Amino acid sequence: MRNNSFLAASCLVVSLVPSLGFCRSPEEAGSVPVSRILFGSCIKQDQPIPILDTVVGRDPDLFLFIGDNIYADTADMAVMRAKYETLGADVGFVELREACPVLATWDDHDYGLNDAGADYPMRDEAQEVFVDFWKDPADSPRRRRPGVYDSRLYGPEGKRLQVILLDTRYFRGPLKKGERRTGGPYYPDEDPSIPMLGEVQWEWLRDELREPAEVRLVVSGIQLVAEAAGQETWSNLPAERKRFFELVAETEANGVVVLSGDRHWSEISCETDAAPYPIYDLTSSSLNQVHPRGTPTENRFRVSETTYHVENFGEVSIDWEDPDPELRLRVLDIEGNERLGKTLRLSELRSR
Repeated sequence: MRNNSFLAASCLVVSLVPSLGFCRSPEEAGSVPVSRILFGSCIKQDQPIPILDTVVGRDPDLFLFIGDNIYADTADMAVMRAKYETLGADVGFVELREACPVLATWDDHDYGLNDAGADYPMRDEAQEVFVDFWKDPADSPRRRRPGVYDSRLYGPEGKRLQVILLDTRYFRGPLKKGERRTGGPYYPDEDPSIPMLGEVQWEWLRDELREPAEVRLVVSGIQLVAEAAGQETWSNLPAERKRFFELVAETEANGVVVLSGDRHWSEISCETDAAPYPIYDLTSSSLNQVHPRGTPTENRFRVSETTYHVENFGEVSIDWEDPDPELRLRVLDIEGNERLGKTLRLSELRSR
């Protein structure tokens, strides 16, 4: 398989099964660039996940589980562990972990409670269950600090990929509620004191965005770019959303693309006014569920011609051989067919 040389060079893997690609620097990541990154969200662990066969068949260099990786919805850690065990026993999941490194962050259902934030009383216990299941090594920062945010660097100089996994649950403050709309009961709150990431994570993110990299995939369990239309989104905390784009500008971090899930449908959104260059948000959800309503919420930032509401996964491919590398952002269905797509040049993701 194409990715075997990548695994050997990038992470000095002894056993592929527990490998999560724990590489911290370009030197550790080896000389082989990462060219195909797949991701997905929202797995009902008690249901079949046949789409993982398609994922493995695309020979990914890296796979990202970006939230709602199980539906725990519990404060009982024994129940949560049992649900992770169900996911871990799935044949497709086992094959995926054998095929390539995987990284993960959480959203609300694997955090422990629907729409939960810092008020969830079992967040520390849930984090322990999380890092155990995803096989974080003993020295992982996620075993020592609050929150499951993390990052990785892959590839040689000039072809470096940075993956930044945000935690939009552990520190998030209360959301403002009002009359329920199509997407849910939440409304934007202008109070700048309500956190999304928390100050420690913001400072960490500032440092990460200053790391040298050509392409940066910022993973957010919830949509970062989409407008507030009742659902959970960064737009419910507009000061925090603005802060993200300002931080990209401040750190002069080029090459940022956001990956998100949560919605049980897929779309591509883009922010052009608040950011130093167009920031695309590729949303992919769900890996094994069909959206029951089939009607997306309003989103003036949507740039994909349609949305897609059946099982799907996301793909980011990078042509590093081109002098101006081409990035393809795609949503693929259970057969591997493209349903949504956007092609960019890396030069488009630089400060104006």
